[in-house]
Amino acid sequence: MSRTPPRRYWLTGASNGIGAALAEVILKSGAHLAVSSRSLAPLKALSQRYSGQVLVVAGDLTNGQRVREIGEQIAKEWGSLDTMILNAGTCEYVDANQFDSSIIEHIVRTNLLASTYCIEAARPLLRAGTAPHLVGMASSVTWLPLPRAESHGDSKAGLRHLFESLRSDVATQNIEMTVVSPGFIDMPLDEGVPVHLDWSADKAARYLFDRLKSRPLELSLPELLMPTLWPLSQKPGQIRLAIGKRMARNNPPIKDLP
Repeated sequence: MSRTPPRRYWLTGASNGIGAALAEVILKSGAHLAVSSRSLAPLKALSQRYSGQVLVVAGDLTNGQRVREIGEQIAKEWGSLDTMILNAGTCEYVDANQFDSSIIEHIVRTNLLASTYCIEAARPLLRAGTAPHLVGMASSVTWLPLPRAESHGDSKAGLRHLFESLRSDVATQNIEMTVVSPGFIDMPLDEGVPVHLDWSADKAARYLFDRLKSRPLELSLPELLMPTLWPLSQKPGQIRLAIGKRMARNNPPIKDLP
């Protein structure tokens, strides 16, 4: 009797946070995993721990040519892809007094445009895969406008619109799609904020992987967070400021080179 081949995943943003935790969960399931990140060292370490299961496809995903090369590498090694998880992104918060349009440009390129490059590379591979599944990471910030989150919120709102529009298009190719809205992972809030939002990356990754098996249209992390966030967005500014304060950065954000 022939064995069912292991499922093949491509996960972006796999070097830290929920991406690194999710990579571990996927590999422990016995699947094969292509991992992308700008940081090569964590991906190599992952490959050494899971010999024969990991395909390292590191690179800057804001570079469309590099993403096409990654797609070609996966096609050469595997021939097709079963699940694509668009997790890569960045989050930079700055004071409004330092408002700079180049910051928004950088965040939109990293969070939104890079995802479009990956989708372009992944779609032909998914069409050739088994029960293909496209998973896109949006954000709970699309429901809760926060201080200092203009650039991040803009990019994530664009991502949500992209994913929701794309869902209908890929359905004709038998590609199912799930939009994930992570909450506040590994971020305990100050006293006085009337909601508990602290989930570890490991817990979120285990929950996400388990829930993705049923392929929901939408998945929130944690699931009970969303009904709480929307009312918070309608409350006086002090609550939103209390949340936004925890996300403020002391250092200026990374900007793209000319």
